[in-house]
Amino acid sequence: MSKDYKDNLPISRQKFIEELLRYRNGSVSRRHFLGVTGLGLATAALGSAMPELAGIKSAYAGAIGDVVSLATWPNYHDLKNFDIFAEQTGAKVKMEAFGSNEEMLAKLQAGGTGWDVFVPTNYTITTYVELDLIEPLELSKLPNYDAKAFDQRFAAPGTVNGKVYAVPKDWGTTGYVVNTKKVSDKMNSWKQFFDLTMTKYSGRTTVHDYQLTTIGNALKYFGYSFNSVDTAELAKAEELLLKVKPHLFAITSDYQPPMRNGDAWLAMAWTGDGKQLHNDMPEIDYVLGKEGGEIWSDFYAVPKGSPHRDAAYALINFLLDPAVNAREVLAHGYPVADSRTNALLPKEILNDPILYPAAELLAPLEFGAAATLTDPNRAELIARFKSA
Repeated sequence: MSKDYKDNLPISRQKFIEELLRYRNGSVSRRHFLGVTGLGLATAALGSAMPELAGIKSAYAGAIGDVVSLATWPNYHDLKNFDIFAEQTGAKVKMEAFGSNEEMLAKLQAGGTGWDVFVPTNYTITTYVELDLIEPLELSKLPNYDAKAFDQRFAAPGTVNGKVYAVPKDWGTTGYVVNTKKVSDKMNSWKQFFDLTMTKYSGRTTVHDYQLTTIGNALKYFGYSFNSVDTAELAKAEELLLKVKPHLFAITSDYQPPMRNGDAWLAMAWTGDGKQLHNDMPEIDYVLGKEGGEIWSDFYAVPKGSPHRDAAYALINFLLDPAVNAREVLAHGYPVADSRTNALLPKEILNDPILYPAAELLAPLEFGAAATLTDPNRAELIARFKSA
């Protein structure tokens, strides 16, 4: 028995909730749970099946409330997992989707978001720390987080100045999707993407409503860094984007609908959307531009002032459970850096070229740089592009 429970000292309400969460997510054995909580005799009386312990469930639900607010990206979760979480805890997940990290930053700076959990990208976390918009995580409340299980290439940005502010969700790349039934050209570059949008496939392309990727991929057209803040290089990217603008179907980060209904044939895209679209419509391919582009990792984090803080930790911990996370991967199509989750996934997922591109395609990709998030020149460029 853990030293926290020696001498038959009564367990606190918070500790009970933490232990219940660990048990439900498979982190500890049933014997451990019953021992540390003192429920062995109660269980014998009520029956051995945990779902029948209604008193436990109601205690958990009462402790974390009946709602938890999650700010995340479109098409990014297995909604059935949220149903399971609500059934287990009594807390319903209220989800808000956003299209860019700039949008998320602006909302947090304005205050009053009501978010309990949000999903920032690797390059933004240092800015959130500097602006005091994010809290260091209490890892004791996340028993499903095991730092040793994660590939540090994708986990390290969550730690700033020795403190863990965010834990990994998944990772991926930024490329584009192509409907090969409509597009006859063999696509493999950002130059083709933009040039063909302005010619053969005018009116059939979408780009992200997100400066990092839309500007970044325009920069790659010229061979510049995806993260450039050089004014001359940004001017070239703006010139290209303004030429492209009249030929676009839309500027949107939620591009699956027009790709599915045939309005769009080309779309700037992230890994998981590419995988989801290809699964349902095999004629849609996912392409990484040979010039390079973005590789990224996303995280779970708790903003300062989370109104349902206990529920926030409960939700993050639930989603970090390897079995839950495996269901997430099968639904959203993004690779994860958690070796425990990968051990549960079928081989065809781990060998999928959309999720795990060839080394020669990954080599030229860049992680986003913190400077791009708040660079005024990039902010003004995307504003001019959208209003043109």
